[in-house]
Amino acid sequence: MTDDEYVIEADGLRRTYAGGFEAVTGISFRVARGEIFALLGTNGAGKTSTVELLEGLAAPDGGSARVLGHDPYRERAAVRPRIGVMLQEGGFPSDLTVAETARMWAGCTTGARPTGEALDLVGLDRRAGVRVKQLSGGERRRLDLALALLGRPEVLFLDEPTTGLDVEGRRDTWELVRTLRNGGTTVLLTTHYMEEAESLADRLAIMHRGRIVTSGTPAEVTGARPARIRFTLPEGVTAGRLPLGLRAAAQGRRIEIRTHRLQESLGELLLWAKESGVRLEGLDARTASLEEAFLDIARTETAGV
Repeated sequence: MTDDEYVIEADGLRRTYAGGFEAVTGISFRVARGEIFALLGTNGAGKTSTVELLEGLAAPDGGSARVLGHDPYRERAAVRPRIGVMLQEGGFPSDLTVAETARMWAGCTTGARPTGEALDLVGLDRRAGVRVKQLSGGERRRLDLALALLGRPEVLFLDEPTTGLDVEGRRDTWELVRTLRNGGTTVLLTTHYMEEAESLADRLAIMHRGRIVTSGTPAEVTGARPARIRFTLPEGVTAGRLPLGLRAAAQGRRIEIRTHRLQESLGELLLWAKESGVRLEGLDARTASLEEAFLDIARTETAGV
């Protein structure tokens, strides 16, 4: 892939706050055109600080950021009309209606799409006459997203886009983001919902204490972690009877096996159970989820500090 196919580039990016706290400690990554890239991490990992540098809201204290081939801070006039930004909180005037808020924002947006179209995209068309202060938390997030989409952005930054949404609203937002990606929009999002990242992201990076500790496709990140097999042994059968090749952790009769060879380990277990006449209650075998990988990385990194 050539450099001009990357629309977001961070190279040794650093951000330091008053008092010397370094929130972003020299991270590097690239996002390709038409890609959904998720930035994950615990609270305080540096996700929002990173996104703000890419949005041009602050200048980096080291390294460089490029969006659509430009420095987003120093060349803001060239970048801003081509991006959409959904912050964690919009902070709109509470006495304006949804439609009035959208029209106000459209007046500040180059080449804005019709406000009704933007509200329809996020399912707020029927709430156009409602004052912002009367919206639920989830509806306010939908309004934030509608305004981010007004300018038909080439690059869309979404900071915790589905916080406060119910299950249906979250799924609708996911579908909208996929549709935007399929139409050529590049999306960088932060989220605390691992299911969201696993469902949406083409690639992702996990941050911890200001640095990227792992990155790749969701399958690559989870594939580096062991799969697990769980089951309950019958009364009178101890974990010591399991095949020696299966390293198991036992809590009473409840057994968990972690393995990088799921198919082989499961086959060995089932053959042993058949030959021994043992019934494995509640048998559950699965590869690592992104949530499990994330928690494992967080524990490992914290313990290593």
